Amino acid sequence: MDAFMELYFEEVFENLDRDALISRIKRKELVEYFNTVIDGCAKGQNKSDDVTCKKFVLSAIKYHNDRKSDNGDVCLMGKYHNLLYIAIKLAFDWGLKDNGTVAALLDELYACERTFERIFLGAIFGTSAPYFLAGWKSDFSNREENIHALVFFLDHATNACLEYTEDNKKYRFIDVPLESCGRASPVRVVIQMGASEILLILLRFGAKITADKVSTNPIESILDKLLEYNRKYPYELISCLKIALRATERITFTIDANASEYLELPEGYNFQRKLALEKYGEILEDHLIPTTRCGLKPVELKHICRCKVREILWRNFELPFGIEKLPVPDSLKKYLDLLDD
Repeated sequence: MDAFMELYFEEVFENLDRDALISRIKRKELVEYFNTVIDGCAKGQNKSDDVTCKKFVLSAIKYHNDRKSDNGDVCLMGKYHNLLYIAIKLAFDWGLKDNGTVAALLDELYACERTFERIFLGAIFGTSAPYFLAGWKSDFSNREENIHALVFFLDHATNACLEYTEDNKKYRFIDVPLESCGRASPVRVVIQMGASEILLILLRFGAKITADKVSTNPIESILDKLLEYNRKYPYELISCLKIALRATERITFTIDANASEYLELPEGYNFQRKLALEKYGEILEDHLIPTTRCGLKPVELKHICRCKVREILWRNFELPFGIEKLPVPDSLKKYLDLLDD
C-alpha cells in the first residue's frame, strides 16, 4: 500500500489540475477508486481492512504535510487540501478504529481551517445547505450519514482527548466554533435551528452550554424565541429546551452588571428570580421551565448529582460511554446520559 500511494502521488495526483477535487462528484469518484484500492490491497497482502485504510490515511496526511512544508508551512489548498476530505470519507466508510490516526487527521484539518464545520454542518443542515452557507457540498450522501459521521469523529476525538487553543482559550473538538456561522458554537447553531436530535447527541458527548463569541447563554435564546410565539410553542423548540435543561444545573440569566448599582437595590437582591418571574412569567405558567431550574426553588438533589457526575466524566474525556462503566442501575445510567428527565 505504501509503495502504491507513493507512486500514485508522484505519477497521478501531481498531474491533476489544482481545482480537480473542488466538485463533490470528483471527490466521490476518487473515494470510490480508493475504496477499491483498499479492498484489493487488503486481500492481496492478507491484511485487515483497518490496517490498509490506516496506511492510506497516514499517506494522505504525510503528502499534505510535505506539500505544506514545501510552501513555507502554508497549505496550498485546492486538491492538496481536499485530499484530507478524501481521507475523512474513507476513514468513516471503513470505520477506521485506529484512534491515533483519526486524531492526526483531525489535527491536520484544524491546522489549516481552524474549524471543523465540514463535519458538523452537514449533520445540522443536511447535504445541500452548506453550499449556500460556505460554498461547499458535504462528502456524505445524506443527512443520516452526516449524523453517523459526526458521531464517529466525536467518538474518536473524545478517546484521543483532543483540545485546540484559540485566543488563549481551549476548545474541545465538539465546541470548536463554526467559521461560516459567525464563529458560533455548534450547540448554539443547533439550538437556533431547533434540531433537538443533534442537540441531544452533542450534549451527551459533553458539549458546553455556555456563552460564546456570539451572545449569552443559549438557553436564554430558546426562551426569548418562545416568547415570540404567543404561547403557541413549536415542538422542536420545546424539545431543545427540555434537553438543554437536563445538561445544566440551573439557568443563569444575563444581568446588566451596573443594574444593581444604578437602581440602588439592596445587597443580595435576587435578580435571577426577578427576571424569571417578569420576563419569562408566561413560560413559567405554562410549566416549560421547572421552578427548580430558574432560581425560584432549590435545584433537585438528584439533578445536581447528575450534573456533578457528568462534570467529572467530562474532565476525564469519558462522556458518554464512561457512564456504562459506573456501578449504578441501568435506569440511572439513562438519567446520567440525558436520555431521561
